[in-house]
Amino acid sequence: MDQLQLAENAHSKAKGLDLRWQELCRRYLPLTYKDSIWRFSRESLPNDPDQGWKLHIAATVLNAPDVLDAVGPFFQRRGILYKAPRTLSEINNLNSGIHYGYCQVGKFLTVYPECTDEARKLARMLHQLTRRFSGPSIPFDLRYQPDSCVFYRYGAFKRLTLPGEKLLQAAIRNPKGELVPDTRDSAPKPGWVTDLFPASAVASAPKETLLNTTFKAFRALAQRGKGGVYQAVDFSATPPRFAVLKEGRKLGEIGWDGRDGFWRVQHEERVLSSLRKAGVNVPRLYSSFIAEANQYLALEFIEGGSFEEYLIRRQRRLRVSFALKLGIRIAELLAQIHQAGWVWRDCKPRNLILTKNGGLRPLDFEGACRVDEPDPEPWGTPCYVPPEWHSPFCGKSRLPEDLYALGATIFMLFAGHPPQSRAPSLHKYRRNVPPGVVAIIRGLLDSCPESRPSAQSVAHRLQLELHFCSKGLNESFPVYSVKNHTGGPSRRNSRHSDS
Repeated sequence: MDQLQLAENAHSKAKGLDLRWQELCRRYLPLTYKDSIWRFSRESLPNDPDQGWKLHIAATVLNAPDVLDAVGPFFQRRGILYKAPRTLSEINNLNSGIHYGYCQVGKFLTVYPECTDEARKLARMLHQLTRRFSGPSIPFDLRYQPDSCVFYRYGAFKRLTLPGEKLLQAAIRNPKGELVPDTRDSAPKPGWVTDLFPASAVASAPKETLLNTTFKAFRALAQRGKGGVYQAVDFSATPPRFAVLKEGRKLGEIGWDGRDGFWRVQHEERVLSSLRKAGVNVPRLYSSFIAEANQYLALEFIEGGSFEEYLIRRQRRLRVSFALKLGIRIAELLAQIHQAGWVWRDCKPRNLILTKNGGLRPLDFEGACRVDEPDPEPWGTPCYVPPEWHSPFCGKSRLPEDLYALGATIFMLFAGHPPQSRAPSLHKYRRNVPPGVVAIIRGLLDSCPESRPSAQSVAHRLQLELHFCSKGLNESFPVYSVKNHTGGPSRRNSRHSDS
């Protein structure tokens, strides 16, 4: 079965699951509120508690309807208050950790027990009802059992007004009766609350893996649903060296095609290995391993900083000749990637590292695909994806998407920001750009994919433009030194970037 057929099957599956989800919501979650992503089982009653132990059931877009179908009748008989997202798309948004915050990952279904004893009973019953399912791990929550998709934490059931504040927010009362903020991106319970299942709070000795022996992570560079990116020390080298750990979580941000964070990181390993063999200066791969059911890549830590941050921090726009030099380097780099047989699919300044000696190194290839095996699923970052990205893929090459992203990147070099529309006018933001350069950018941003020039052609044409820009001939490339680098989120993905 080819890639296009797999995509069509995934889209058909998504449509069927969405219809089923809407029917289940009408049956078990009839209550909705304007401007809320949630559907509720019933109205909140005056005697419902303001705070207590909340239960969460984790699920993916693929099994969410089955999970609701398994627990809905039980909840309905008991009249229990609970909520779930109104659409499967919102479940994807929650699980990404981008739209509603990392602490919301996995919180597909939230249950509000009436008291502590009921919370214990419900947790046991829900575990039995959902034990055949699996879901992403919920950050900052406690897991009922190692193999369970039932989690719990202590927190606010209602929004209240803190002293001196005007807006409603999540708050709980401490033993003194004082209202304090309910922070959901920290410990699963306040220090004054006893664990719902004390025995489960006793941590077992962690299994020995490369994650706790060879690579010691000491700082999170990025976090999202499908995985994190961490700075670490690699003790396998003498002397020890810095490394970047890229994590792919099992079931993290699983898509309609069944690919999760685990798969993405495995895929990126294959891409990086292929590009390194072809001579592309991507990060070196130190190690690849599985720990705690997640996939990890240990990569070279590149001394430098985000090229996007460098461009944003500048108080003045780049000189035309200097912008041309940068554009040539980026076009040549993209041409190398294409000649190696790959489509990057996430070309943008944030995925370029400006090294200490002034070089540019590319990052984040988990969304890449072979030139001759185009991935039918969309991938990319707003402002850098072409118009056809929003249309169903018809089996053509993904190369034009990279070329559009190259045009958006070069546009940013001259304008100070990426294009904000589908037909941007560079002269609207800068009048001294040579007509030849404007024509190159216009060609890359052309709405017709077949009309966009190749990256190699762009590099050559920019070289000619630079030749006529005599003022920039003696300018040198900047030396840029920072202590660390990170990447950023991109629609569904995180980098080595984000994750």
